[in-house]
Amino acid sequence: MELLRPLHPPVTMATDGCSGFSPAASSQDGFHLNSPVAADVFRGDKIYVAVGKSVEKAVSLFHWTFRRFRGREICVLHVHQPSPLIPTLLGKLPATQANPDVVSAYRREEKDQTDKLLLDYMSLCSRSKVNASFVTTENEQVRKGILDLVNEYGVQKLVMGAVPETWMKVTKNSSKSSYAAKNAPPFCQIWFVNKGKLLYTKEPSESYDVMPPSIHQDSNTLRSQSLHYPGMERGLQQVYHCPRSRSISPHRSLVQTSSDSGCSSSTEHEEEALLYKQLEEVNMEAEASRNEAFQEFLKRKRLEAQASEAISKVKAYESAYAQELELRKAAEETLNGARREHEQLLERREVAAKELRKAMRNIAILENQVQEANRRREESAQELKLIQASITTLKIEKQTIQRQRFEAAKWLDRWKIREPAGSISCTDESTAARPPEFSYLDLETATCGFSESFKIGYEMYGSSVYKGEMSNRTVVIKKLHPDNLEAQSEFQQEVRIVGKLDHKHILRLIGTCHESYALVYEYMPGSLESHLSNKSNSFSWKTRTRIISEIANTLLFLHTSRPEEIIHGNLTPKNILLDSELSCKLCNFRFSPLVNEETFRCRSFRLYEEGSGPFSFTDPAVLQTGNLTTKSDVYSFGMIILWLLTGNQSPGLSNEVRKAVSSSKLTSILDASAGEWPSFVVKRLADLGLRCTESNTRDRPVVSPVLVKELEQLSVLEDRRIPPFFLCPILKEIMYDPQLAADGFTYEGEALCGWFKNGRETSPMTNLKLSHLDLTPNHSLRVAIQDWLCNP
Repeated sequence: MELLRPLHPPVTMATDGCSGFSPAASSQDGFHLNSPVAADVFRGDKIYVAVGKSVEKAVSLFHWTFRRFRGREICVLHVHQPSPLIPTLLGKLPATQANPDVVSAYRREEKDQTDKLLLDYMSLCSRSKVNASFVTTENEQVRKGILDLVNEYGVQKLVMGAVPETWMKVTKNSSKSSYAAKNAPPFCQIWFVNKGKLLYTKEPSESYDVMPPSIHQDSNTLRSQSLHYPGMERGLQQVYHCPRSRSISPHRSLVQTSSDSGCSSSTEHEEEALLYKQLEEVNMEAEASRNEAFQEFLKRKRLEAQASEAISKVKAYESAYAQELELRKAAEETLNGARREHEQLLERREVAAKELRKAMRNIAILENQVQEANRRREESAQELKLIQASITTLKIEKQTIQRQRFEAAKWLDRWKIREPAGSISCTDESTAARPPEFSYLDLETATCGFSESFKIGYEMYGSSVYKGEMSNRTVVIKKLHPDNLEAQSEFQQEVRIVGKLDHKHILRLIGTCHESYALVYEYMPGSLESHLSNKSNSFSWKTRTRIISEIANTLLFLHTSRPEEIIHGNLTPKNILLDSELSCKLCNFRFSPLVNEETFRCRSFRLYEEGSGPFSFTDPAVLQTGNLTTKSDVYSFGMIILWLLTGNQSPGLSNEVRKAVSSSKLTSILDASAGEWPSFVVKRLADLGLRCTESNTRDRPVVSPVLVKELEQLSVLEDRRIPPFFLCPILKEIMYDPQLAADGFTYEGEALCGWFKNGRETSPMTNLKLSHLDLTPNHSLRVAIQDWLCNP
């Protein structure tokens, strides 16, 4: 690329072979550019200006061209670059992947935008009173399209935009200006302008002898254009048949070069001059015709678009008219149907009027009958009042009889029942606390004759459980089999023991029925087992911890009962009922005196004890010996704790929890549906559950008031303000195993061991190296934490 100083180019004329729509044809015949004839014919005043899509950026380029080449004809040169991406409903897609109809429509839209852009450029030239035309082409690369137009039309003078010199060093290999300066044909002179200032000029080569392609026009085309002017064909033939081997200076006159070009007289020169002048006029007229034809073309396009729109509107009107006809036809049919229905309604009205007159006569008759019926109703009401009064009297007599019967039964039991030594005595106080007696008829009424639809389960010794309604309350009726001796004994024991128990977490016995060996309990909506089996309705760790404390409270009440301790003997999640506020109540007691050796060795009893599944809450010692003790309840209590912690009922649950505790992976087996368990609560409950499920009964703890208070405080631990010296500096939680380190601070033993296992020998608090890694149990702090937990 030549970078020369800016200068004014010599005024030469280049014929524009384009009409604004298609390029002119080329000819194989040519002549030397420096010949006088070529200079006169093709060195015109037309200046080509390369512009892009932005009219604002091209304004300064046009202004510079108008000032520099004042009065010269301008030809706007524009290269349209089709978009490679087509906007669709799915986003922008490559043209090869988009729908052909969508691509064609988008290309037409691009062409319309290009036409509008060219009109804006022509309007700019028109406002500046400059004669202008334009040429366009389509190319994927704008810089190659510019050079194609230069070569195709033999552009000798070109003005185009460029970037400043400081940017040319960075982008000269990729910019359009540097590409044009480097690859432009030698006959083309290019002015590079930026913001109304000339940056540099690319001069034409002085040693080229090849004519621009636009000069090599078809002689036949020129000949056809000269038919309107006499003598033009002969002049063009002389121009086109001049020898190309000789080069004549452009400053020499036509008379001086007549011998070299084959012309012999001045007359011929004058004719040629006249001929060329006429040729220029023809070219100007042709250019004006082209512009006019282009305007007509645009006008025709607009008219075609309007016609297409009008045709579509006509089709829409025709479709609407056809639809209107169909609607009108449907409306007429509907109207005819409505007329027929109106006629039918008139006929029906006449029939109804006849029936109405007949009904009025019947009404008069019925009114007389109603009066008679009212009289009879008043008589019946009086009789009903007498009957109700009789029923009330009978109920009072029935209650009196039941009370007398109950008192007689009390006195009879005092004389007949004799308790063995060491058992609970039936004193006057205990006898007074016995529940009321219901009749068999009352139970039948409450359960609709012990209907199967009211039955909700079975229990030991063939007893059936029903749900019923008594005295406007829902109750549970446990009906034992009357022919079973064990059932009769269980009935007597349950009435004697459970009837006197009064605890908020023990299912209350409402009444009994000696006729059918039935027990009436208060109704609870669900059990602990049913709630935990429903994962979508699981409850939080706070609720589970509160239930554990309530069970411990109830066991403490039973095991400390006097004159003899009471053993539940059947502590399972199924026998722990929950009310609407998720407060638990224990039920279905089993009493050790009832389990004799023969009963224990019975297969049906062993199957009932061991349960249907592999997981059992029953103490293995009971399954081996058949003896129920308080430690049996403690074992079942421990299994319930582990189950509430993990939500798991797999065999060997205690061993699984013990392995998780020893490997410090207890959190991995917790029930996630209960929420995020506090580590102190988890450790305390896991330790208690493992101690309660020890295989040796001597190693199991006793349910004490201190233990109950501690469990009650675990559920409300987060609601209390914890003393800061009770918290582990590492875990920020209450310490379960406080250990004193060499730095003088107390930490949770497990957390500090984990700190040392990671290779640290520094203090977690001071970050200083410890003198030794030995730990000392802080018993005083542990006792203080236990006292704080038990005494809120």
